Amino acid sequence: MRIAIVGAGFAGLSAAKVLRQSGFDVTVFDKTPDVGGVWSRTRRYPGLRTQNNKGTYHLSDLPMPAHYPEWPTGEQVQRYLESYVDTFGLDAVLRLSTEVLSAELVDGETEWLIASRPTGSQDPPTWERYDHLVVANGIFSDPVVPPFPGRAEFTAAGGRVLASGEFHDLETARGRNVVVVGYGKSSCDVAIPLSDVAAQTHLVARELLWKMPKKLAGAVNYKYLLLTRMGEALFRYLSPKGFERFLHGPGNGLRRRMLDSVGSVATRQLKLRELGLVPNGTFEDIARSTVSLATDGFFERVAEGRIVVHRDRVISELLVDDGGTAARLADGTVLPADLVICGTGFRQHVPFFDAALHARLEDGSGNFMLYRQILPIDVPHLTFAGYNSSFFSPLGAEMAAVWTAAHLRGGITLPSRERMREEVRTRLEWMTARTKGHHARGTNIIPFSMHNIDEVLDELGLNLGRLARARQWLAPVDPRSYRRVTPRMIQRTAAATGDRSSVREAV
Repeated sequence: MRIAIVGAGFAGLSAAKVLRQSGFDVTVFDKTPDVGGVWSRTRRYPGLRTQNNKGTYHLSDLPMPAHYPEWPTGEQVQRYLESYVDTFGLDAVLRLSTEVLSAELVDGETEWLIASRPTGSQDPPTWERYDHLVVANGIFSDPVVPPFPGRAEFTAAGGRVLASGEFHDLETARGRNVVVVGYGKSSCDVAIPLSDVAAQTHLVARELLWKMPKKLAGAVNYKYLLLTRMGEALFRYLSPKGFERFLHGPGNGLRRRMLDSVGSVATRQLKLRELGLVPNGTFEDIARSTVSLATDGFFERVAEGRIVVHRDRVISELLVDDGGTAARLADGTVLPADLVICGTGFRQHVPFFDAALHARLEDGSGNFMLYRQILPIDVPHLTFAGYNSSFFSPLGAEMAAVWTAAHLRGGITLPSRERMREEVRTRLEWMTARTKGHHARGTNIIPFSMHNIDEVLDELGLNLGRLARARQWLAPVDPRSYRRVTPRMIQRTAAATGDRSSVREAV
């Protein structure tokens, strides 16, 4: 079976490794010149670091290098993925600097016809046929920049508007007036180095998010608070089980006090009240749709006046006046602005699918209808990787790849289409309600990382034992605990395929 994978980030590379070990012929396409996905050098902004510590942010059979800092830089993560390619011999299957222009089902929807060509080229495309397609293009690959009124005049006068991932050269901001839009990770990250070189750094936030210090009270690493099964269980899942039922039933008061106490400590530690930056709502909202760590030095620079935050505000227009280019806020405030950098989210879509195919993948609200966040119910020979963004995105994507390989090897008995469709609809309704619609079209499952992994592996009969999972209640989840899952899957499905060679290779 020939399999095309589009995307060479964590999801695409782990899918390539798992599927190759499972005996499939794999080709990986990526339009960038290097592996990495969001960590590619073409998308790294100054100040980019991981949110997870290095011990939890890696694939199961290759830890981050021991000499890396606890929160690796974007460049270090990209180098780690290059080492993953080297370790598992994936270089031969990579087609970098190659853009997939279209993918369509042909021959009675039994094969995929894929058109590709070198990125930036106008040459006629190359057409190839594949038996299966894995979409691993990333849910954070297409940045959304608001359609600011007056932008054309603003840029004609020399102003610049960029998404955070398009901003690479810090020197272009030296001595300039910069407005950063957004309050998520990328906005706060990039504001720090900007404040070192810009004449003024303003940050405009439509809505404040709760931020978690990397070390609560300067002592307790946040990985012990949120990167454990206990931390995940503090937030109500669609179907609570076991101890979760106690936490969200008789123990609900205790659970709320635990969260409130963490929020109180974070508020004091970051001096949010003194800075006027206490978000609306409760600390429990920290995991409504995303979790953002406090960027080192951000609040200190706000206190010093080096970064000015305009909370609960939006830019109403970009303009040109006698003083140069500027941004007007909805409250009438005018900020001098030579450069506007937007960390304002992403569009989740598959650019090489046409509208008709997209319609078959989505519900009436544009959410992806994916069983287990992997399998489209109404499109054959197609699976997704990395459409389960969470605290443990690399591990979650890898386990999704294991599910795909088992599915293609005949190792899964699926429910009926009607049952899968009903399960996905129920989940999407719940996600929409709990996140107020901010679930990235159904692809962001924060904070329920381990719930998703459990469901994927339980369906395969390959989950870790109870003792191993019990340890994860109080200790941060170590992806290395899952390094035997792929060979176990291959061994279990070997009888269905008659493939003993891939068992030996994986082992």
